[in-house]
Amino acid sequence: MKILVDADACPVKNIALKVAKEYKIPIIMIKNICHELHDDYAQIITVDQGRDMADIVLINNTKDGDVVITQDYGVAALALSKKAVAINQNGLIYTNENIDGLLMRRHTNQQNRRKHKKYTKVPKRTKEDNERFEKKFRKLIEDRLNKK
Repeated sequence: MKILVDADACPVKNIALKVAKEYKIPIIMIKNICHELHDDYAQIITVDQGRDMADIVLINNTKDGDVVITQDYGVAALALSKKAVAINQNGLIYTNENIDGLLMRRHTNQQNRRKHKKYTKVPKRTKEDNERFEKKFRKLIEDRLNKK
């Protein structure tokens, strides 16, 4: 098992690194050239700036049993298809039961944005959001380790 992070604009990179180090789990962070990221523990893969470049590299490195951290429902769906587990920055664990609805909601929201319909902005991230993510992420990691 390894942890893969869709690191572009990921607000929980530091939490993921801290947990990976504690459990001695390899972690790969994939980012494009526009983002700076350095860490002695993590493997950091830098890709060209381009649509879905980091996503493609992330999925190509994902294997059965891995844990993927991503905000992107499409990446989560691909991770699930590879028998990996996926979680978002708020602690939502993507499953085969919820991914279709999430993808449909994303599609509907994209259509509304194209039509210039009103939509809400994402609220500012709070300390509680980070605590909730860390708690759910730790539980997910522990469950995966106990499965072995």
